[in-house]
Amino acid sequence: MPKVIFIVGPTATGKTETSFLLAEDLKAEIISSDSMLIYKEPQIITSKPPSYMLKKIPHHFVGIISVKDTYNVFDYYLKAIKKIKDLFNQGKNIIVCGGSGLYIKVILDGIFEGPAKDENLRRELQERLKNYGRDYLFEELKRIDPQTAKKISVSDHKRIIRALEVYYLSGIPISEKKRQANGLWRRLPIKIFGLRLKRKELYERINRRVEEMFEKGAVEEVCRLLKMDLSITAEKIIGIKEIKDYLEGNIDFEKAKEEMKKNTRHFAKRQITWFKKDKRIEWIDIDGLTSCEIKEEIKKRL
Repeated sequence: MPKVIFIVGPTATGKTETSFLLAEDLKAEIISSDSMLIYKEPQIITSKPPSYMLKKIPHHFVGIISVKDTYNVFDYYLKAIKKIKDLFNQGKNIIVCGGSGLYIKVILDGIFEGPAKDENLRRELQERLKNYGRDYLFEELKRIDPQTAKKISVSDHKRIIRALEVYYLSGIPISEKKRQANGLWRRLPIKIFGLRLKRKELYERINRRVEEMFEKGAVEEVCRLLKMDLSITAEKIIGIKEIKDYLEGNIDFEKAKEEMKKNTRHFAKRQITWFKKDKRIEWIDIDGLTSCEIKEEIKKRL
């Protein structure tokens, strides 16, 4: 049976090289799960895999649209699910590699599509909240959907009301609706590995990577990108705002680098927080390990 392996974790942990080496050994194809690698034009500031990797191993969802185009998680979900199913049915091993937590989540768990909002019902629930207090609504949720109640704080009125609304409109608890979502976790034999570094080493790697980006021509690349009509999603690529501020004279060159390092570190911190919540991930501490050694460790655990 084909293997479906996820390699996840924060930026600068060597996911790209590890996935490539593993794909070589397993004769696998790679599904990118990085929301910035989908763009064709940026090479440096998105740390696009080098051309020799792209030529040797099929990479999907790398450089598929222009920075002029918008792209969202639902677009990715529809295409990635189909591609993974197709490859699996062809008997191919698959490696899903990336750090975009939401992209990973929709592949695994699908996208929950609840009933449309009902303003009359919502007003009624809000009136109950006002008249009887938060404990009243929370007890109602515990009665009809104890699984969801365990995951929601009694003070999170918005989510409590939405969970009750879904149940009253559909007759199905929101926890069951989410379970039925069209993800691959329960449908394919999936293993998820997370690459983990000590925070100090991770931040040092990030700082070195940003320095290398500037040495390779990040400023010139952003100059070219700014001449294009960037979409709202493409504008979020780390490096564009920072270098634009430098080019417009708002900050100096060193400040641009420091801002890019800082924003990348903050991004990595958010990634760590996201992935920590997913108990399905099998973590590998990679301090002091080469990509080849990480690859061998993954193979041992398959």
